[in-house]
Amino acid sequence: MFTAFIAATWLGGQVQTSLAQTRPSVSPSDAAKMSPRKENAPRKEAARADPHTTGFVTGAAQSTEFAIAQDIATTLASGQETGPHGEVALRVLPMVGNGGTRNIIDILSLAGADMAIAPVLLADRLRDSGTLGDVGNKLVYITPLFVEEFHLLARSEIQSVADLAGKRVNLGEEGSAGAVLGREVLDHLEVKVSESNLALDAALEGMRKGQISAALLVSGKPVSFLARYAPGDSLHFLSIPYSKAMLQRDYLPSTLRHEDYPEIIGVSDSVDTIAIKCALFAYNWPTRSERFPLLELFVQTLFSRFPEFLGDGHHPKWREVNLAAQLPGWRRFQPADRWLQQQSGGEAALRKAFGRFLEQKPISNPRDRPPDREQLFQDFMRWREQRQGR
Repeated sequence: MFTAFIAATWLGGQVQTSLAQTRPSVSPSDAAKMSPRKENAPRKEAARADPHTTGFVTGAAQSTEFAIAQDIATTLASGQETGPHGEVALRVLPMVGNGGTRNIIDILSLAGADMAIAPVLLADRLRDSGTLGDVGNKLVYITPLFVEEFHLLARSEIQSVADLAGKRVNLGEEGSAGAVLGREVLDHLEVKVSESNLALDAALEGMRKGQISAALLVSGKPVSFLARYAPGDSLHFLSIPYSKAMLQRDYLPSTLRHEDYPEIIGVSDSVDTIAIKCALFAYNWPTRSERFPLLELFVQTLFSRFPEFLGDGHHPKWREVNLAAQLPGWRRFQPADRWLQQQSGGEAALRKAFGRFLEQKPISNPRDRPPDREQLFQDFMRWREQRQGR
């Protein structure tokens, strides 16, 4: 069923931060609030990038989004050959971002950034505001991914969100999903805090010293960096109520459980929280540009090898991904849409052929016809996949 178009590669690079590259002048924290001005829209430089390396902007190094990018980079690098001189056809280079509006600005402006994991809510707002120009045409999506949960970690003396009033709370680096949306959520819950914008490791150190009361991270559960924390740190997750109209409009309900964070949440306990959707966005390179075929190769390789990511050796968030899911209000990258249509067309053809097969079978009594045609077809598909060694 899957299109076999596998690239030759070997991951030989180290993680690179997008901070080392030139930044546009737009402040990510203010981007969604500014009135539309054409001169503020970031421009994509036409610099020469490695024709075999695709840049992948992700979340902070401690985040699940970064782990997902690493999953992709290492998996697509495995089991493939290089050319006669060691050249590769496809190399995925993760680039550390902040998981928020900066990720979107990076793929709109950095020559080496072809795609990014970004919150759908923030992408929608930047598109609708017009602050960064015609984002709806500059960006396309490859696939929706998973939901990112709000992890509000607090010191032992803090028992509820209301207890944070007047306390110092770290919402994450400026422009991150935690800073932009955490500020918004606390405002709607009418909890006024003293905000910090530190990296997560610095914030946790501040919590241990009593300088910070709580820290927020918006990332897909389980976040391995948090899952390693020992009970001796006396930190726990705060519940975020899902009751306000604003939350119901823009957010999803979710729950953190013991199996997600066994060192923080008790066996029979759970913590209610909220979540947002994220997606894999890409720059809408012109069809005849040198970056377009590279991104097309990435899509064909990722989609055809997608079942490999569902195993136990990869992050459990992969099991939430539905490649065929759609993202309302956005256009899908053409090669991704074409690949999915081909798969759908192939199944339709199989169903049609299967129907003809059933019609041609000599049936003396209508009761002999299979009682569950759909179940029989699914059994037939599984048998066919086994025969193909999938």
